[in-house]
Amino acid sequence: MSETPDLVFPAAGPDLAGAARLWLARLAQERRASARTVEAYARDLRQFLSFLAEHLGETPTLAAFAALRPADIRAFLARRRAEGVESRSLARALAGLRSFARHLEREGQCASAAFAAVRAPKVAKTLPRPLDPSDARALADPGTREGEARPPWILARDAAAIGLMYGAGLRISEALGIARRDAPVGAQDRLRVVGKGGKPRVAPIIAPVRALVQDYLDLCPFPLAPEGPLFVGARGGALSPRIVQLAVERLRGALGLPDSATPHALRHSFASHLLGAGGDLRAIQELLGHASLSTTQIYAAVDSKRLMAAWRDAHPRARTG
Repeated sequence: MSETPDLVFPAAGPDLAGAARLWLARLAQERRASARTVEAYARDLRQFLSFLAEHLGETPTLAAFAALRPADIRAFLARRRAEGVESRSLARALAGLRSFARHLEREGQCASAAFAAVRAPKVAKTLPRPLDPSDARALADPGTREGEARPPWILARDAAAIGLMYGAGLRISEALGIARRDAPVGAQDRLRVVGKGGKPRVAPIIAPVRALVQDYLDLCPFPLAPEGPLFVGARGGALSPRIVQLAVERLRGALGLPDSATPHALRHSFASHLLGAGGDLRAIQELLGHASLSTTQIYAAVDSKRLMAAWRDAHPRARTG
């Protein structure tokens, strides 16, 4: 793994910094963690090591790391909490530190008992907030942005990417990771997707979404190499997820939708709308690429919540009781 700013640990001794780089390399290569996960773990570890340098009064080494007590780890979490970091981020940071400690234990460099002894912060379980079907379709409709001072091909590109997230339940990274040769157009109504952890799945692509992709290809001014990305930016390079996020933000404002209407909410909407139409939970699990059915079952809770809301709004006994 090359030396990049994300892999530099200035607050650590050479032995501990080297062990950290080896851990991150193995996460990426052997565990097939996504680049975003590796970057997040590296950032959390860097923050922890910076805290240790201040907390211990010296540059932390492998020996110092091995001697840590649960109280030291709790002090770090308390500091981050005081800085306004939320429970979900704290839990992720602790999970990353535990993973690093387990790596060191496997390498015979330290025990991970101190990290295992620290309880993770409780994270409130929140249900996904799917969009109404009409709002989800409007987000993927190029006509919604008619009149914007943007080239038609960019509007078509954004609509195609959004259409894939809602119409096929793709994550934003999965949609932007499609190669030109795999573009779902014409009779090609299946798309092989590599999801989290390198897990592959096949996503059916419905005709309206294939039409959006074809419209984008017809208007795109750049020659797209077969092995290159399907979606490109204004200068022809790979499209950044942030550009799609900004497009959804503009659409959200134009349609008067809440802040919860994000690109990932389109994936939630895909699952919730399928379930509401009678879709099988196991089939939806496969379409989303969830490793566990328990992850998919949250959409059953969403559907039940919407059903109860409709009952309260419409049932005579609900209005009078």
